[in-house]
Amino acid sequence: MMERGSTRSLGRRSAAGLLFGVLLLGASACSFEADADASSAGAGSWTVLTYSIADTDLEPYMMVDVDEMGQVGSSENLSIVALVDRAADYSSDPVLGLDDWTGGKLLEINEGSATEVEDLGDVNTGDPAVLAEFVRRGIEEYPADNYALIISDHGASWPGVGGDESSDNDSLSLAEIDTALATGLNAVGVDKLDLLGFDACLMATYEVASTLAPRADLLLASQELEPGHGWDYTALDAASVPVNGQTLGSALLAGFAAQAADEGNESGITLSLVDLTRMTAVDDALATFSAALVDRAAAVAPVVGVSLAGTLGFGRSPDPLEDTHMTDLGILAGEIGVEALDVSDAADDLVRVINDAVLDKVDGLATLGATGLSIYFPPQQEYFSADYLSLDPTGGWSDFLSSYYAAGASIPAGERAQFTATEGEVSFADDGLYISGPFASAENLAKASIRYGLIEADGSITFLGQEEASFSSDGSGVAEGFFDLTTLQISDDEDTVNAYLQLDTDEDAGVTTINVPMAYYSPEDLDGETYQDVLLTITTDAETQDVLTETYYAFNADLGTYGELTADPAGIIVPEVLNVLADGSEEWLATSDYGLYADLPYLQYDFVALESGTELYIELGVVDYGGNTSTVSARVTVP
Repeated sequence: MMERGSTRSLGRRSAAGLLFGVLLLGASACSFEADADASSAGAGSWTVLTYSIADTDLEPYMMVDVDEMGQVGSSENLSIVALVDRAADYSSDPVLGLDDWTGGKLLEINEGSATEVEDLGDVNTGDPAVLAEFVRRGIEEYPADNYALIISDHGASWPGVGGDESSDNDSLSLAEIDTALATGLNAVGVDKLDLLGFDACLMATYEVASTLAPRADLLLASQELEPGHGWDYTALDAASVPVNGQTLGSALLAGFAAQAADEGNESGITLSLVDLTRMTAVDDALATFSAALVDRAAAVAPVVGVSLAGTLGFGRSPDPLEDTHMTDLGILAGEIGVEALDVSDAADDLVRVINDAVLDKVDGLATLGATGLSIYFPPQQEYFSADYLSLDPTGGWSDFLSSYYAAGASIPAGERAQFTATEGEVSFADDGLYISGPFASAENLAKASIRYGLIEADGSITFLGQEEASFSSDGSGVAEGFFDLTTLQISDDEDTVNAYLQLDTDEDAGVTTINVPMAYYSPEDLDGETYQDVLLTITTDAETQDVLTETYYAFNADLGTYGELTADPAGIIVPEVLNVLADGSEEWLATSDYGLYADLPYLQYDFVALESGTELYIELGVVDYGGNTSTVSARVTVP
């Protein structure tokens, strides 16, 4: 059972101002000018349908979204119609003049108020028939020149969206969304939506865009995890006058970026506006690229492995079982094309058509260079979900993944990742500890990393972090890592605990991303028997270590994705560390038996130097593209 003191004294300091004496820096955004000519093709009146799956822990954020819609309201040129399914527990706030409710309501959004069209009762928003009927009814009862549908909740990339908690966490798979849209549109004789939006995490993927291309002209979605506030729906005001879909999509994109800047989380965002009418070209280019990779699987796999390890990824976690394994398709293809000349033409074509299809986008310092579409790519087959094989189409990508994993499994024993020494060579310097080791061959290596921890009395190791390391490709055969001999500590002004971190630095962008695994216990969980897995993501300036953004994401095991954590300040949040026993077995453990109060904005972070005399374990590892690993290690005493 978790025990806490009965009193607390928290300083009213924001966490963004506490880590390293923070100076909040603005994120850089990459945006392309959209066509704002209202007389262009498609300009006219709009019906915007919003499907709010708020029967989840994101309910408080979505009620703010509905209020934002009400700041615009329906008008002569714009009808805003919302299906809002509320939860029983997360929020009790009234919205637009309507008292709190549980279940679904169909609403007509007016300026400053909402008209209840129908009380739908205990509706399952994970049922594709419910979505189809909403589309049919919204278009039939609110005819317009243009139609937009925005689906809002947790997103999981190709597995789908949602997770209706009062309906056994039923979610909408990608196939179900496709079926629902086809059914709803066919019922009213409409060929396509003009704009389809996902105000949800991770939905700007090749798989989503390709599958739903027949259902809409434009897709607006994020490659990365979205902060809880989501989009700024006051941007719907752009449709109060005749505009085309690209103009409305770009207005929503700009509104999201501006709101993220106001909330201080602009460094980690993405949002892209994709022309789905150009997805046939992307399909063809990906099929050609995938086929070229399959034909050259064994030869090109080492290049692919290194490229994957260095490519921008989304929904990443220190625990590979909770990683979404989504990677930027444009960056990946470009990197492979540079190193593997025999597939460079196919890679260049794919990059070009992606750039053509992505009409507008925004990124931040931590997501700098995101091209607008991601793709599923687990680094090893053990993390690959067989459900992916049911997707249609996948542009030949699943065939490539099969060939890549087969090539990795066939690496000869003498050509696998292998150090030629059993112990690492360690040296101390003023700035920290260096560890190096010789390896046999760099031909198949994909990446190198270090991890470090404390040596416990029972011989087990309590790991406190992992970081990138480097390996030479010039024939010298040496890998090297560096540890600055500091550990991350988190405090609520009453208690302080150690935390495990995964640290990645993007030298081009000048930022460091820190991921911290945690567990959250609600105030009702007095015995500490149930909890939510949480990932704290912090972005810092790589040079000054000033914090740029920080967000707590809760892991949704049913959907296999993350959404911003809604925490009760009276709850408990506990960092987790990786414990490795003498027999090599690993498990994630809470760092203490009491944790910290989950008043998230006021938690404090600091990097603290290890005390002199601390017994430290340091491990340097290399891994090849087949997932074979080799390590050298050392046990040292901190001077």
